[in-house]
Amino acid sequence: MSNDVTIDLRQDTTTADQLHALRELAAAAQAVDGTPPFGDQTWVELNKSTNAPSSVVICYAWDPATDSSDGRLVGAGVVVIGDTDQAQDDAAPHTLELVIHPDFRRRGLAQQLAAGLSETDLASQPGATLRAWAHGGHPGGPALAAHFGWSPVRELWQMHLDNAVELPRRALADGVTLSSFRPGVDDDAWLAANAEAFADHPEQGRLTVEDLQARMAEDWFSAEGFLLAWDDAGGAEERLVGFHWTKIHRQPDGKRVGEVYVVGVIPAAQGRALGAALTVAGIEHLREQSVDSIILYVDADNAPAAGLYKKLGFGISTVDTQYGPADEPDSGPA
Repeated sequence: MSNDVTIDLRQDTTTADQLHALRELAAAAQAVDGTPPFGDQTWVELNKSTNAPSSVVICYAWDPATDSSDGRLVGAGVVVIGDTDQAQDDAAPHTLELVIHPDFRRRGLAQQLAAGLSETDLASQPGATLRAWAHGGHPGGPALAAHFGWSPVRELWQMHLDNAVELPRRALADGVTLSSFRPGVDDDAWLAANAEAFADHPEQGRLTVEDLQARMAEDWFSAEGFLLAWDDAGGAEERLVGFHWTKIHRQPDGKRVGEVYVVGVIPAAQGRALGAALTVAGIEHLREQSVDSIILYVDADNAPAAGLYKKLGFGISTVDTQYGPADEPDSGPA
């Protein structure tokens, strides 16, 4: 019964044991649902919170019927705190993700976690915008959103490409050369290009040097698979004009899935088919690493990018839906 579970709301540093428990819980959920319950930025912020002032609020659900000090972690809600110092139209939202262990679902735990988070001062912050992700089309997401009166505000498609699909030839534009990322050398150039390429993106365009370093510290990071496109600008100093950051996931069943993680082209270099050429180059690199298939994520309303991926042979496999309150900014997280 859910009454036997302890709900624990915390906004402080995350211990190594708590982070380990969160990873085990996420893995258990992904094994059943097929999709991860937390996005990359959430893990970045959770890792930061192990040794710095926390940028996350976590509501834990512990089952005390174990020998460990806290008990077994059977549910968690994580809110990544957005930047409310900017103008309201540009402020990053507070973003919630929830996960319940498969053995403890349909007991009202998700509602308890959401209610616990709604009692924090997040909702009352001036200019705060609240959002919640439901990953992979799990039926619990829409039901929980409806319970709190939230409605869909954004869709993110996961698209899939089989290795049997033949890729078209896409040459780089004249004067553009491709190289792998050099940690400690290309950091500033990439951060500047990323901010230009994703100036209007709610998450990607806001990445900081700390975010970059946190991703480079992850087990999946490969500098070789982080492809940078440099333009010699007619003999002047080279400028970073685009990039394709690839990623490889090792699945619980042992399969290796490649991901078109981020493809970006700065505005000044658009119109030269660099996005298509970089996408193909990254996919070819992933296939050279003997991945079993390729995936990517794209906003449903990004028609140019989605159209390119469909032309390359990608198909929609799952849909992540983001929800927001009907009367924001006064409602709490769902």
